[in-house]
Amino acid sequence: MTLVPHWLIALVALQRLLELVLSRRNASRLLATGAYEVGANHYPLLVLMHVGWLAALWTTVPPSAAIAWPWFALYLLLQCGRAWVMLTLGRYWTTRIIQVPSAPLVRGGPYRFIRHPNYAIVCGEIAVLPLVFGQWPLALIFSILNGAVLVWRIQVENAALAARPGGG
Repeated sequence: MTLVPHWLIALVALQRLLELVLSRRNASRLLATGAYEVGANHYPLLVLMHVGWLAALWTTVPPSAAIAWPWFALYLLLQCGRAWVMLTLGRYWTTRIIQVPSAPLVRGGPYRFIRHPNYAIVCGEIAVLPLVFGQWPLALIFSILNGAVLVWRIQVENAALAARPGGG
């Protein structure tokens, strides 16, 4: 019997928790300099969806589940994309929509290719991690839930970005 699936899920949960710490630190620093949050009312749904996704994985993936290595390799590639987004945004990266009115839009890194690369990566993660363990129903269910929340979030974020220098 192997516990690799649960260790991997635990590592993903730890990664998310550490990202929340970084996000909170960055958001606090930005808010202290005159930035403000927009669209906070959707944030609890986003958090609930992510917690539910990890909890569903933890409770439905048996500890002896086989790892589908091609899907795992894709998940690792998505982690590289996540790191690229976070490094590109630097001190502006948060899990919330923090409006910094005077800051120009970021156009480097993955933002050269797509307007919301982080959301594309998260969509991939939500779908791919369950597939690593052969859990296609979880991949489907949580992809739909994530998509519904992201439609709302992207509308809010696009409105905020349109008000920024170069955002029109």
